[in-house]
Amino acid sequence: MASIEKFNDHCWKDVVPASDLELYKGWRRETFVGPRPALLAIDLYDLVYRGGPLPPVEINERYPNTCGIFAHQAIAPTKKLFAAARRAGIPIFFCTQETRPNNRPRGAVSTKSSRPTPAPDAFEIYREFPVEPNDIVIKKQRASVFQGTPLISHLTILDVSSVIVCGESTSGCVRASAVDAHSSGFHVTIVEECTYDRAELTHKINLFDLHHKYADVMHLDEVVAHLDGLHMARAAE
Repeated sequence: MASIEKFNDHCWKDVVPASDLELYKGWRRETFVGPRPALLAIDLYDLVYRGGPLPPVEINERYPNTCGIFAHQAIAPTKKLFAAARRAGIPIFFCTQETRPNNRPRGAVSTKSSRPTPAPDAFEIYREFPVEPNDIVIKKQRASVFQGTPLISHLTILDVSSVIVCGESTSGCVRASAVDAHSSGFHVTIVEECTYDRAELTHKINLFDLHHKYADVMHLDEVVAHLDGLHMARAAE
C-alpha cells in the first residue's frame, strides 16, 4: 500500500506541471492491490518487440507498431511480476488479437491505424513470456480485453474481484482494459514498470490520467511484496 503523500511519486512527475497536480488533488488516496486478484497481461505479443531495443522512431518504417526500447525495458520487470504471480498462485490471463479467418466484419478494428494488418505470427505471445498450462489466453477484436470476450465470466468463476494489469500500449489496450475493468466493478492496479507505449510522453500522461480516475498505478516492488505476502499466507495454511 502506498501513502497519500507518495500518490504522485511516479514517472509523470517530470511532465505534469504542479498546477495540474494541484487541480487533481481531490483524487489523492492510498493505493493498494485489491483482494482476490488476477493478473491481466495485455498484448505481450511479438509485433511490439520487433526491431530490438531501439527508439521506435528509428525503426518504425521497417517495423510498424514496434514499441522498441520501451518494450524491451519492460521485459525484466514483467518477468519478475509473472514470477511473483505464479508464486502467489493467482490466475493469469494473457490476451492478443483474434486472427482466425472470417472472424469479423470490415471496420471492426482495435484502432483507426492505417497500417496494413500484420501476419498472424505477429500476435503470438512473445517468447520471453511462455504461457503455462493453467494460464488462459483471450483472443480479442477490440482494444479492451473485456469487449466481446468471456473474460468477466471467467473471472467470476474464479472468484476474482481485482486485477493487476501489465502490458501495452498504455494509451490503447491497457487504458481501454483498465477503464472497462473499473466500470465492471473490479479494483484495478497497473504496474508502472511493466507497462509501456510507443512514445514516452503518451505513456506518462495516460498513466497519470488512469491513476487519478480509474486505477491505482503502483511500482513493481510494491506489487511483488503484496503477492509474496499472499504466497506466504497460502504456505502457512
